[in-house]
Formats: sequence, structure tokens, C-alpha cells
Amino acid sequence: MNINELKQKVIKAIDDNKEVILKAGKEIYANPEMGFKEFKTTETAANFLKNLGLEVEENIAVTGCKTSIKGGKPGPNVAILGELDAISCANHCDSVEGGAVHACGHNIQIAGMLGAALGLVKSGVLPNLAGNVTVMATPAEEFVELEYRAKLKEEGQLTYFGGKQELIKKGYFDDIDMAMMFHSLDMGDKDALVGPVSNGFVGKKVQFIGKESHAGSAPENGINALNAAMLAINNIHAQRETFKDSDRVRVHPIITKGGDIVNSVPADVQMESYARARTINGMLDSNAKVDRALKAGAMAVGADVKITSIPGYLPILRTVELDNLFKENLMFMGMPEEKIIEGGDFTGSFDFGDVSHIMPTMHPMIGGIKGDLHTREYEIVDENLAYIVPAKAMALTVVDLLFDNASTGKNILNNFEAKMTKKEYMDFMESLDKVELFEGDKLI
Repeated sequence: MNINELKQKVIKAIDDNKEVILKAGKEIYANPEMGFKEFKTTETAANFLKNLGLEVEENIAVTGCKTSIKGGKPGPNVAILGELDAISCANHCDSVEGGAVHACGHNIQIAGMLGAALGLVKSGVLPNLAGNVTVMATPAEEFVELEYRAKLKEEGQLTYFGGKQELIKKGYFDDIDMAMMFHSLDMGDKDALVGPVSNGFVGKKVQFIGKESHAGSAPENGINALNAAMLAINNIHAQRETFKDSDRVRVHPIITKGGDIVNSVPADVQMESYARARTINGMLDSNAKVDRALKAGAMAVGADVKITSIPGYLPILRTVELDNLFKENLMFMGMPEEKIIEGGDFTGSFDFGDVSHIMPTMHPMIGGIKGDLHTREYEIVDENLAYIVPAKAMALTVVDLLFDNASTGKNILNNFEAKMTKKEYMDFMESLDKVELFEGDKLI
């Protein structure tokens, strides 16, 4: 069979099993779970893959699962990824107790990943392909609930707070040559976007340590940690004109604890923030300036500040050849070219960016939803576009990569220069992971 005949078989297999794919996506949507808590979602994904006759390794990074689909001959290993976790948006009509809801489309990702696997297996095209396909459901893409993740780290269950970071560290990407996944997005009158780039970030947990005293009768005996935090936030604002426009810097601190009781001078005030930027150098520069601003706030009132820097995510890098294949497959399925956007500028962050620094990757955006991500307006409005179209397009891209003795996949790999080796990546992550106590009360 020629490559187009193989692709038509994949499309038919997915169409014939459309309801099974949609059922998995809806089941996950109805049971949202936060990062490193996705036990039901892992079970749903694993059972789907087992029903395809595949052996599945479960709970690979607290949660998550992985399987391998073998082609007819040796060749590159292509990974199809999906993310398990929900976000918190208590105002969304479908949020469950605690506020969790799939308002970022990760249930769509997982169903699309499973649909792609189904298409490759049930179509019978695998003997015609040279290489393997790894299907991996990854935990904890959303960088939230840091206290919970810190507890897991203290218990030795994980090292990093992002699922793909943890899986890279644990070796689950060691045998993978290239990776793909997609995200949902309100595309307006368009259907797809290929080739997005994004910001990376360093995570920050900050504790200002002052001295309590009676806020009414003896405030002069205290050291107001809340004032230190407020000054620090203003200091960060004063840095904004020093950030390069091209670095697309975003720093957005929040106070997570403002004190204990209103009639006591706050002695324990806590903040969280990201220092985001488009480049690694921009991340490091903005992070250093944020640290300086935090210390200046503490020093001004004589407080101490404990700054915990947490390895966040790296910017997404494009592999244009993979983006082009995906676009061509969307058009092969009948999507008009004018419905596809080329390139996108996102100042948010994805842990898939870490993978893109190590191997060729593809991360398109697909429509079928309405409303901004992470908001109460998020809604799935076109199930076929949201779930089925990306499942088909990813599976067809795998066929492109591994057909004809994997000539296309091998050519991409031969021309690819990774920005980091795994060792360089792990060394960089370790360099960001640090705690510093600055004693502002000892500088007078």
C-alpha cells in the first residue's frame, strides 16, 4: 500500500470508533483531578490502551501511564503525549467540589492521544512502519498547589513539580526520538494553529519574616512583614521598564498569606510568583531582578526574606518540519488552508517546552472550544474538531515519519540540533533549585 492508502485506513479506524474516543474524553471531563492526583484519569487512559491489547506501565510519576506500540521494522521512537490534570476554577459550571475542572482541555488531549493510538493499532498499518510509537499520559502540567508538591518532594516521591520534568529525570524520555501533542484553544473563525512559541519561567515561593507585636498599642516593637512584601511588589513593578521587549517578560506575584490576625503586626507573610520570559537568558535576568526586589523590600523594614526558587518550565521551541507535516495532514483531511494559522505567540508556559529543548517536537493548537482557557467561559462546542481531528492528524503524522523505512523521520533527526543534552538539562534544572535566606534585619 502507498502512504495515502495507509492514511485512509487510519482515518477509517478512528471514524469507526469515534464514540469510544468521545466517551473517554467525556469520562475524564466528568472526573477532573489536580496534578499528581490523577489516579482515576490514569486508570481511564490505561484501561483504554489495555483494551487495544497493549501492555501499560502505570503510575510512572506518582500518576500517569506509558505504553509502546511496535512497528514492522526498527526505526525512530515517536511519542504521542497527553496531559492528565485539571485546573481550579470554582466559578465554572462544571467544576466539582474543591473547584477542579477541565477548563484547559487536557481531557481533550488525552482522548486525542488515545484516539491516535487506536487509529494506528486498529487500522493495521503498523507492519508498514519502521519504528515504535510511545503513548504517554503525563501528570501535572499545571504548576499549581505547590505546597502539596513540596510535600511529595519531601517524601521522596518526586524531584520536580512538573510532570514532564519528572519523567525526563526518571528516564522515560531516554528512548524517545521525537514527541508530539496538542492543546485546545478558542480559535475564533479558524480551526488550527501550528508552530506556537511560548515563555518559560522560574517559580518563586517567598516568605517574609518579621516580628509580631500588638498592632494597636505597640506597633513600634514589631517588624511588619506585610509592609516588606508590599514594598517588594512595588520594587518588582519598578523593574518592568528594564525588561527587554523581545524577552516578553511577565512577573505576577500574589500574596498567599498576609498575616495571622488583624490586631497583630504581621510576622509571617508569604507570596508566590513566576518570572516568565521568552528566552532562558531572559528568565535568568528577570529572576535575578525579582530576587533583588524582594531583598530590598525586606531590608527597608528590617525583615528577613526566605526565597525559594523552583525550576519552572522552558520556552517551547519549534521544529518546523514537524509543524509542516501536521499542517499538511490537516489539509489532507479536508481542512482549508485559510482555516490554519501559521505561528503563534504565547506568553504562558508549558512543560512541553522542556521536551522541545532535548528532541524535535510538535505542539499545535486545535479549536472546537469557546472561551478563554482557565475561565468560567470555557466550553467545548465542536466535539469532532476538538477530539477527532487532532487524533487523526497526529496518527497521520506518525505514518509520515515512519513510512518508507522512516526516511522522513530519520531526515528530521539528522538535521536536528538539540539545545541541551539530558545532562545539560538536568544540570540547568539543579542550578535553579535553591533556597536563600536574606537577613535584612542585620544590615543596619
